[in-house]
Amino acid sequence: MPEPKITLLLFLFPLFVFELAAAAVNGTGSLPGCKQKCGNITVPYPFGMGAKCSIDKWANINCNTTYNPPKPFIGDLEVVQFLPSEVRIKNFVTSHCYNQSGALDWKFTNTIGLTGTPYTFSSTKNMVTAIGCDTWVFITGIEGGNFSSGCISLCHQKEHVIDGFCDGVGCCQTSIPKGLKFFNPDLTTTSNYTNVWSFDPCGAAFLAETDMYKFKKSDFFNVTSLVDVPIILNFAVGNQTCKAAKKNSTSFACKENSHCYDSIDGTGYLCNCSDGYAGNPYLKQGCQDVNECEDPNNNPCEGLCTNNPGSYSCSCPDDFYGDGKKDGTGCTKKSKTVPVLELSLGNQLVSISAYVIRINAHLVNLNAGLGLGLFFLFVGGTCLFLILKKRQLIKLKEKYFQQNGGLLLKQHISSHEDGVDSTKIFKEEELKLATNNYDQKQILGQGGYGTVYKGTLTDLRVVAIKKSKLIDESQLGVFINEFVILTQIKHRNVVKLLGCCLETKVPLLVYEFVSNGTLSNHLYESRGALSSISWEDRLRIATETAGAIAYLHSAASTPIIHRDIKSANILLDDNYTAKVADFGASRLNPLDQTQISTLVQGTMGYLDPEYYHTGQLTGKSDVYSFGVVLAELLTGRKPLCFERSEEERNLATYFVVAIKENQLHKVLEAGIVNEENKEQVYGVAELAKRCLKLDGEKRPSMKEVAAELEWYRGFQKHSKIPENINEESLTALEDMHADLYAIPSDAYNTDGASALYSMEQQMIQSMNYPR
Repeated sequence: MPEPKITLLLFLFPLFVFELAAAAVNGTGSLPGCKQKCGNITVPYPFGMGAKCSIDKWANINCNTTYNPPKPFIGDLEVVQFLPSEVRIKNFVTSHCYNQSGALDWKFTNTIGLTGTPYTFSSTKNMVTAIGCDTWVFITGIEGGNFSSGCISLCHQKEHVIDGFCDGVGCCQTSIPKGLKFFNPDLTTTSNYTNVWSFDPCGAAFLAETDMYKFKKSDFFNVTSLVDVPIILNFAVGNQTCKAAKKNSTSFACKENSHCYDSIDGTGYLCNCSDGYAGNPYLKQGCQDVNECEDPNNNPCEGLCTNNPGSYSCSCPDDFYGDGKKDGTGCTKKSKTVPVLELSLGNQLVSISAYVIRINAHLVNLNAGLGLGLFFLFVGGTCLFLILKKRQLIKLKEKYFQQNGGLLLKQHISSHEDGVDSTKIFKEEELKLATNNYDQKQILGQGGYGTVYKGTLTDLRVVAIKKSKLIDESQLGVFINEFVILTQIKHRNVVKLLGCCLETKVPLLVYEFVSNGTLSNHLYESRGALSSISWEDRLRIATETAGAIAYLHSAASTPIIHRDIKSANILLDDNYTAKVADFGASRLNPLDQTQISTLVQGTMGYLDPEYYHTGQLTGKSDVYSFGVVLAELLTGRKPLCFERSEEERNLATYFVVAIKENQLHKVLEAGIVNEENKEQVYGVAELAKRCLKLDGEKRPSMKEVAAELEWYRGFQKHSKIPENINEESLTALEDMHADLYAIPSDAYNTDGASALYSMEQQMIQSMNYPR
């Protein structure tokens, strides 16, 4: 009876080989003797359950059998799915809930750390997300460079919150930097949800795979369910580049029929099967040839298909001609009586089938005539197609032009010919040519309102082209009106708006190009031990900026509130002349209105706390933001930095407290103050303090700020300021120029200091989140 056994083994052996090949082809292969699944989750090599089944410690998967079905974990991170270059894990949500009286019901704080592993949070597929109507979230990190970021989610009425939208009303999102390995969201609230408790008692912050989370109002009451929104982790094998790893063939992880590529975050390399192969590139013989010819649904050939290792070839039967490919010329049956002319444009082969030679010359002439007729018919059809396509494109441009308010803009331009004589409506082709079809290398910067490209027009003028995000069609009239007003601004310290293009889905704005970067860049990024900007240049930049904002507030035909004054929006030319830029958040302020109700917008660290709490926008909101810029110029510190101690995190509050406690000298940047400019520096510091008053009524106007800075620029030293300046000394300094404008003395006298100080203390607590 031994013969049947041999037959059975011979029968089972090809099945075993077939199963191994199938596992390799679908990329789920594991090392011999290792389990392929933990519960319902397939665990492919280089991952594995046990040290002998994985490529390294970081890929060792703990299959927790206390769950039913079992669940795979990497450390404390539950894995939902293994992908070729990524791992999808279950979420950790930081959240808190308050009761109606504002007392904390509960709070969960979660941190995810990947330090010491080849894993990183995907910067392209994850977003920091916060939900709630009184929610602030801040994130900080160290790996890949220091950074801080965050977003604010606010709303005052339930009706304002719309499912599916994460634009700052009930839900906000912000990106993370490349290579992030540590996620520790700092979740805080201003009013403990007391103003919105009836429809939102909770807030939450989490990192989420962008395509897997759609915001819903019901999430306010079910924040614990957000753990099911996954996070994407990138991974890499080894800690070398491909070039370096290939030098050691013993440890090189990519096996035969595969290729190596560097990981997106630069933490190592990854392997992938070569073209024509599929399977697991980390296993020996893991990448198997794909027989394209066997697939009845995706067979690439129309004729005869021949499989080759890593590729295939197509051909036609003897009585057919062509390349045999479905995406090529295919196979066409040869005719014995009618010549076949096969033509194509561009790089395609032009082939004429061999004519069957006939003795009858009349038939030959007839056949040649038919061939020429077909040729001209084909050429004519192609030309007609191109013409129709061009007309379709023209109609689409006309549609966008009208949709973006082009006709309305033309009416405005014709009715304001004197004011907008230099404004141009650009063609889409002009701006495509100027930016090399919006090449990534031409990007100058990206922000909340769009992307800015550097471009060169045909007249060799260098311009900045802003590609805005989608705008609300219902607001197009407002957009056009504001565009016309901005074109009428003629101030040497305001970036000039040259024109726009309305032939695209989203309007493009064209500005003059300012060559020397931003003030922020010069203060923080382009510096050594000491800043490259002298005090004289700083004072001039502050004066020019204040003059430009004052012009927008009062001298322009319709007052304009910028709403996003910050050092990153102050551009410098080669002579360090300041130019105010980025009017994406600006609002027109009709002369008969002192304040406007708006959705709160701005940049954290610069945002006027009064505007944040009330939603009422006034010119004094720009004054507060400019006060922060003055503090930056004086201290060389960023407005928000979570690496500093709690009391120093928020520059505005720390700066004001330093003056009150007679410690200003400790916060000034080294090298700024000397005997010659001490009065200027301390005077500007006092001006910054008044700009940063929490009560907007007590702040000076921008016109007053500009006048005072201009006064300091021409200021000659009259007497020395005491080494240890105090409140009385600063007040005396104010009196020296009090006649410049009328400001109530109680706006900055010492009698009101205690009440203001308590407000500022409250603001410090709000911004430093000791909740």
